[in-house]
Amino acid sequence: MKFRVGIGFDIHLLQEGGSLVIGGVPIPFEKGLVGHSDGDVLLHAIIDALLGACGQGNIGEKFPDTDSRFSGVASTELLKNTADIIRQSGYKISNIDSNILAERPKLLSYFRSMKEEIAEVLEISEDLVHIKAKTMEQLGAIGSEQAMAAQAVALVFID
Repeated sequence: MKFRVGIGFDIHLLQEGGSLVIGGVPIPFEKGLVGHSDGDVLLHAIIDALLGACGQGNIGEKFPDTDSRFSGVASTELLKNTADIIRQSGYKISNIDSNILAERPKLLSYFRSMKEEIAEVLEISEDLVHIKAKTMEQLGAIGSEQAMAAQAVALVFID
């Protein structure tokens, strides 16, 4: 068996109004993420980690913000396309670990729904997806609630 690891990171501005979707789950909040798609920082970081682990480039190459087909698209669709790329490359997902970096809202109560959504889209077991959240202790753009970010690491294997 051959194992490969990939890392992903994404950050988006927050703005008043709009919708906040993280991990494919709508979250009630007074601010939303700004992005060409739905701005789902967690799924974007996971996509980059998976593509990197498989040697298949990055989210900007596969789903460029200059392509109108991806304008406003749900990031779950991008993740589904990524899962197809992974399978076509012959890889399987061993596990995904991630951090969401946000001062607010508190996200712990949404983790199960996020894990379920991600696992369903990737067609893997929920126990292969782990999600954590961290505040920035009111420091920087994330701490002042100007932005939200996510990090992800993915381990894949090929038989």
